[in-house]
Amino acid sequence: MGPTRQRPPAHVCTAFGASLDDAEPLRGTSVWRCGDIVLRPVGERARAVWLAHTLAELDVPDLRIARPVRSTDGRWVIAGWSASRFVSGTPEHRPDDVVLTAVKLHQATVDFPRPPFLSDRTDIAAVADRMAWDELPGELDETKGGRWFEILAPSRRPVALADQLVHGGLFGSVLFDGAHPPGIVDFEPHYRPGEWGAAVAAIDALAWGGADAGLLRRWSHLPEWPQLLLRAVMFRLAYHALHPRSTASALDGLRVAASEVSHLL
Repeated sequence: MGPTRQRPPAHVCTAFGASLDDAEPLRGTSVWRCGDIVLRPVGERARAVWLAHTLAELDVPDLRIARPVRSTDGRWVIAGWSASRFVSGTPEHRPDDVVLTAVKLHQATVDFPRPPFLSDRTDIAAVADRMAWDELPGELDETKGGRWFEILAPSRRPVALADQLVHGGLFGSVLFDGAHPPGIVDFEPHYRPGEWGAAVAAIDALAWGGADAGLLRRWSHLPEWPQLLLRAVMFRLAYHALHPRSTASALDGLRVAASEVSHLL
C-alpha cells in the first residue's frame, strides 16, 4: 500500500499557522507542504512528540534540521498531524557525505536520553536490531537472508563502545540542495553506538545505492568499524528476512554488502 493522500484538515492547517489553500503533497510521501510549513500524519503519537522534542533540541553544525512547529495552543500534535519547517533538497548519490552526516549527527546526540518507547517496540526494525546484536533469538528464512545471517553470526565480538541515541535510517533520507548543508527531516531512533548509525548508512549505500566497495574502507578509521559493519549488515539481513514484502533484488544487494563485510573481519 502506498502513502496516503489524505489532505490535512483546515483546522489543522490553521492551528499550525498554515493555509490549506497552499497545501500540496510532496511526491511519494504522505506529507503536505503549505509554504514554509510541512504537515505529516502521525502514526504513533508518543514517537511524534518525542521526535518534535528531539528535533527542537538538536544543534548540529553544518546540518539543516527540520525544526518542529507548535500549534497555537502549544501542542506538537493536532488531530493526528504534526508540523515542521520546510527543508529544501532531495536525496542524492553522495554516500560519503551521508556517512559524514551520520558522524556529525551522532556526535550531537551522544548525551540525548534513550527514547522511553524503544523497549516496547516489536516492529520489524526493532526485532531485526535485537537479533543483529544477539539480544533476541529467532529463526530467519534462509532464502530471504537468513543463510547469510547465520554465516556472519559467529564473527560477532564484543563492542567496547557506549550506546547512545542513533538514527538508523539515514541513507535515502538526507536532503541535499546545492552548496547548502545536508538536511535532516526525520529520525529513526535506535540506541546503539553512534558509529553504528554510520555503518548502517554505509551498508545501505553499498547494497542499494550504487556505492563502491571502497566506501567501507574509506571510513575504517571509525572505532570498532568492522564489528559495527557486521551488525549493520546483519540488521538489514534480518529486516529483509522478516519483512513480508522483501524482494529478491534487495537481497542481491545485501549479499554484495555481506560479502564485502566478511572480507573485513
